Amino acid sequence: MSDARQREEICRYGRSLFERGLTPGSSGNISLRLEDGGWLVTPTNASLGFLDPARISRLDAEGRLLSGDKPTKEIPLHTALYDTRGSARAIVHLHSTHAVALTMLPEIDPRAALPPMTPYYLMRAGETALVPYYRPGDPAVADAIRGLAGKYSSVLLANHGPVVAGDSLGAAVFATEELEETAKLYLLLRNLNPRFLSPEQVADLVKTFGLDLPSHHHHDHD
Repeated sequence: MSDARQREEICRYGRSLFERGLTPGSSGNISLRLEDGGWLVTPTNASLGFLDPARISRLDAEGRLLSGDKPTKEIPLHTALYDTRGSARAIVHLHSTHAVALTMLPEIDPRAALPPMTPYYLMRAGETALVPYYRPGDPAVADAIRGLAGKYSSVLLANHGPVVAGDSLGAAVFATEELEETAKLYLLLRNLNPRFLSPEQVADLVKTFGLDLPSHHHHDHD
């Protein structure tokens, strides 16, 4: 895909997320890893609803700004996920309401922030890790993500929002949306004793669709 097309794609997905209220104001950021190891990333203080393709930050493999506006301050977050998750080609970070709400609940398991509620949650987002609160832009959040060792493609930052990697920008966006919808379902059903998928049903999905879930991690592969 050409540079112009990649920039357009970031703007199109960003606008779509913003217009549906999935990340307010100038919150949220998107990055796309390029063939040369560099990336395209949304600028700091830019609203995902009003991105200018020409002003998207272009970084080299070392994270130096080559062109465009100053990049998001969440760069350490993106770097940590790319460094530990070799298959990641794009990362989406939002401040989506229900996913943020989920991070504040006392019962959340940091190794599986959501139970297996729907097949598509497991197929798109996999299982979701929860990392503790760090102030935005704190480099320590990168260490927390590195500590997950690339096992998770979707991570929730406590009191802040989701960070989701995908093997394409579309996959990362759809996984982030699936995570948000599943968090919404969880909040709707909380304390109502809902039926989640059984271990057998989860195992069947893992087998049928070749899912790489941390809890079903029998062998390491990139």
